[in-house]
Amino acid sequence: MARRIISLRLTVAIAVLAVLPLLGGWWTWQRSGPLQQPATVLVRKGTSIRQVSEQLERDGVIRSASLFRLWARARKLQLIRGEYSFESGASLADVAGRLRRAEIRFTQVNIPEGAHAWSVQKRLKDFVPEEVFWTLWRSPRLARTAGFEGAPNLEGLVAPATYRLHHAMEPEEVMLMLVEAFRDQIRPRLEGGPLPPYETLILASLVEKETRVAEEQPRVAGVYKKRLELGMRLQCDPTSLYARWLSGDLRFTAPLMADIRRAHPFNTYSVGGLPPTPIGIPGSTALAAAMAPLKAKDLYFVATGTGGHRFAGSLGEHNRNVGIYRQEIARQKRAARG
Repeated sequence: MARRIISLRLTVAIAVLAVLPLLGGWWTWQRSGPLQQPATVLVRKGTSIRQVSEQLERDGVIRSASLFRLWARARKLQLIRGEYSFESGASLADVAGRLRRAEIRFTQVNIPEGAHAWSVQKRLKDFVPEEVFWTLWRSPRLARTAGFEGAPNLEGLVAPATYRLHHAMEPEEVMLMLVEAFRDQIRPRLEGGPLPPYETLILASLVEKETRVAEEQPRVAGVYKKRLELGMRLQCDPTSLYARWLSGDLRFTAPLMADIRRAHPFNTYSVGGLPPTPIGIPGSTALAAAMAPLKAKDLYFVATGTGGHRFAGSLGEHNRNVGIYRQEIARQKRAARG
């Protein structure tokens, strides 16, 4: 009897000793981790299991890099490059599961219609360092990818859209995403218009900057197209502003007389024809207007002061419209003072 009791106790003891490591491993795997506050870890292209495990331990996300590597090798973990966020106290199981499921944290970045180079740069500053941005902006390879080999930069060669980005992406990869979207979505729409595709894009950017009223855009495009045919200067205010910005003055105000008089390849008050590149990202309605400019007698237009523009076929009529505009602005100023 005593022997049976001893034997039973020995069996129980052996079983307990066998189960303890399993329980210890399970507890280690499931218990709260050392992370004191939420953290983000970047898994970049080419990162190995050893490198990511050491990074996780170094950043205080997990306690044991070696235990993580044992699990990763047993599960044949395939690391997916990306940006991963972990909550405070995340267990080793939580961390491993997030990596295995590739739960990448994305940031939505909107590049709107009408955005120009400086606006795009500011929107991408968290993903593309400023100096790198301007180098890539002038990349012949990226311009060729967009479908316009020979374009001096990427102005206008970016598709307006909301992009899903993460911080493990390389800057050139981010820029490539933008121009590939242009190549696929916009470049095909520039064929078959009255102007060559790149000139159509430039014209569309002028229309976009002159008016956001969709109903007016074909008429504005028609004025510019007619002026090109007659050899008249386009005298597009937004080009004088663009010339100002290229000259290093990044004030975003209405054009001044100094802007209009500035001798610059982009200022269509001082040079004939279209500017050398687009002056921003044209929207879909501006693109459609540049593809089909309205044929009319109009040669001039001026803002109404209340939204939209008045068009004219003669200088005399245009000057009267300018007078009406100035009266409206004066009325608004008096109302504001009152």
